Amino acid sequence: MNKRHALLASALATVFTAGLGTAQAAGHTAAPAAEKEKCYGISKAGQNDCASTTGAHSCAGQAKKDMDPTDWKYVAKGTCEKMGGKMAAMKKK
Repeated sequence: MNKRHALLASALATVFTAGLGTAQAAGHTAAPAAEKEKCYGISKAGQNDCASTTGAHSCAGQAKKDMDPTDWKYVAKGTCEKMGGKMAAMKKK
C-alpha cells in the first residue's frame, strides 16, 4: 500500500469512528435507559456497569468477584429480581 492509500484509509477510519461516537452521544443506543434498571449482586467479576457502593472501585469493569452485593449492572426493567438480584445495594457479607 502506498502513502496515498494509507492516508485515505486512515482518514476514512477516523470519519467512521467519529460518526459512531456522534450516534452514541445523540442517544442512539440499543435500548433507551428508561427500559433499564440497576441490579445489585448479579454481575460477574469485571462485568459491572459502574462504581461499587462501598468505594472499592470507581469504574465499570472493575468488580473483583462474581455476584458482589455492592456492584451493579444494568438489566432490562422488571428482570432484576428474577435473576436473583436486588434493586437496592445490599450490605456486603
